[in-house]
Amino acid sequence: MANIDALFKTMLDEDASDLHLVSGEKPTLRIHGELERMQSHNVLDDDELRTMLYEITPNDKKETFERTGDLDFAYELPGLARFRANFFQQKHGHGAVFRRIPTKIVSAEALGLPPILSRVAMLHKGLVLVTGPTGSGKSTTLAAMIDYANKNRKDHIITIEDPIEFVHQNQGCIVNHREVGFHTRTFAAALKGALREDPNIILVGEMRDLETIRLAVEAAATGHLVFGTLHTTNAAKTVDRVIEVFPHEEQAQIRATLSTSLKVVVAQNLFKRIDKKGRCAALEIMVCNTPVANLIREGKTFQIPSVMQTGKRAGMQTLDDAILELLNKKWISPEEAYEKCTDKSRFTSLLKTVPDELT
Repeated sequence: MANIDALFKTMLDEDASDLHLVSGEKPTLRIHGELERMQSHNVLDDDELRTMLYEITPNDKKETFERTGDLDFAYELPGLARFRANFFQQKHGHGAVFRRIPTKIVSAEALGLPPILSRVAMLHKGLVLVTGPTGSGKSTTLAAMIDYANKNRKDHIITIEDPIEFVHQNQGCIVNHREVGFHTRTFAAALKGALREDPNIILVGEMRDLETIRLAVEAAATGHLVFGTLHTTNAAKTVDRVIEVFPHEEQAQIRATLSTSLKVVVAQNLFKRIDKKGRCAALEIMVCNTPVANLIREGKTFQIPSVMQTGKRAGMQTLDDAILELLNKKWISPEEAYEKCTDKSRFTSLLKTVPDELT
């Protein structure tokens, strides 16, 4: 057993989502969104931390880390949990953050996802984007949608990730997981290969660059269902982000392509629950119906929020409406709702104290 495994077991016992290891600091857990130092543990010196990290690092990854100062990979405690590892060099030496990846995939129903997302998992083609800041639960939402497809379809699913997070067992579908840097060189290379591997569904763990985004859009436009993630805060900005990554002379064409291939954008954020331990997600959902498609084609994405307000019958909801629903359930605090909402004025009256910027 590796020395670091004891920290992972403490992490599981405390129901922590992340473990932070930094030279010169005690190991620190993120529990329900807040960092808590492990007071019973000694401060980690740099040599001790390096030895601890290298004990679980694949040999071929060590050279990469020493050359670049950054490293991502997955680590597993058999029968207990998997972890997404990120190593980095910083001013005082080594650092690492481990994100717990549940071994059991939570279903869309158990997560309380809107029914439209299960229907999206049954589409035959198109682009579905799940967006939000780091740690907002994008991977969990995507895993639930892929799980629904796996249970209810008889198709071929390919996931391309860095590293592999949720592992889906073959059910109705055949699921092939590919890890960038281990099974394939880049996201783009894996996407090119996937188009020759008879896929029905392709999951792209992160759409980071022009080539990957271009290939994902092309795959969606040519008869595949493509799921991807971006680090954007709302649906309209997600559309803008996809378009703006292309050279100016190509943007009119990509707007036209996106208007027909984009099906749904889910933008989400996590909130700390006040009624019990844990967190919950507020989801903004944009369905690319005819009015939205026209706005994308015409370059009027700033009008998308207005269409979403009137598109509830199509399954759409704004982030602020989703936040307000959580507030009405008394699951979250008005202060956090105000902090993460889009239209601050809508939530000001719910605060006990008006923030300084509004006085």
